Amino acid sequence: MFLLCSSIIFDITAQHRKVDKQNNNGFVEQLLKAPLGADLFDADQYRNDLEKATDALIFKDDLNLKKRLSLVSENTDTFIWAPTHVMVEVAEKVLIDSIWITAYEYYGLWDSHKINSYDFDPRDFKDTIPVNLYNSYYGSGWSAPLDKTKINSDFGMRRYRWHHGTDLKLNVGDPVRSVFDGIVRITSYDRYGYGHYVVVRHRNGLETLYGHLSKKEVKVGQEVSAGDIIGLGGSTGRSTGPHLHFEIRYQGLSINPIEIFDFDIGRIKAPTYNITAQSFDHEIKMREAVFHRIRSGDNLSVIARRYGVRVSQITRLNGISTSTILKIGRRLQIQ
Repeated sequence: MFLLCSSIIFDITAQHRKVDKQNNNGFVEQLLKAPLGADLFDADQYRNDLEKATDALIFKDDLNLKKRLSLVSENTDTFIWAPTHVMVEVAEKVLIDSIWITAYEYYGLWDSHKINSYDFDPRDFKDTIPVNLYNSYYGSGWSAPLDKTKINSDFGMRRYRWHHGTDLKLNVGDPVRSVFDGIVRITSYDRYGYGHYVVVRHRNGLETLYGHLSKKEVKVGQEVSAGDIIGLGGSTGRSTGPHLHFEIRYQGLSINPIEIFDFDIGRIKAPTYNITAQSFDHEIKMREAVFHRIRSGDNLSVIARRYGVRVSQITRLNGISTSTILKIGRRLQIQ
């Protein structure tokens, strides 16, 4: 969750914008002239003013069709992104542009600790959403995550659990780059999983994760462009050797990276990617009940690591505590 600052900072510039001035009745022009450190006003007034500004800022595409501001446009030939430069303070006391929270329908929160903090059930998803990955006309590019992209391990089932990313070969210290423009949402360390890792929220509605880094080069709330170095390759966490664990996620759920990138040639496949219900078939299967039969030597920590879940999830699903004696042969629900 995020909190509005006690002060709202206006720095709304007209650069890179096409504004329909006939519809703004001077309101946007007034905001554009507002200096840094504008006078304070209450939250209700701020929301009303921001809504008016959003209504007034209308882009025109080459077909002269008016488009309301949105991150993923229904017209896949356009790539709409209009920073508001209204700063908000998130729980971590970091000031970020409110556009990174409010511009897209599921950006209603900010969590710099939990990778999947979204309440999105793929079983209810029936739409087809075209995601504009990049558009050079609007200054939005892309980059391969590594200078050389050779796959070590594919996306898919690995022993008892799902491997949510694609592992790419690298040498310790190799630069790891943000694949799209975005803002850093998480920089953290997972001893039994990702090691040092970074999650970037992108303008196109996707998020990417970069795991097993030897060093993180960015901070939470830092804006990055496609190709910027966000960390250095390594073998930290649950890793058998140097590699980059690379994930692409939508609303917290993983998407097979090879649907977007051709790692054999190190290029993105197309400027637009269509998200469909089939994109999350694996997530739906994972949500089916999974059970584990206790064997000699098992304990809750061992079982949790094997399936990639938390001990608290196992205890909650089975109505037990961490001090419960696990009898050989008993079945425990994992998911």
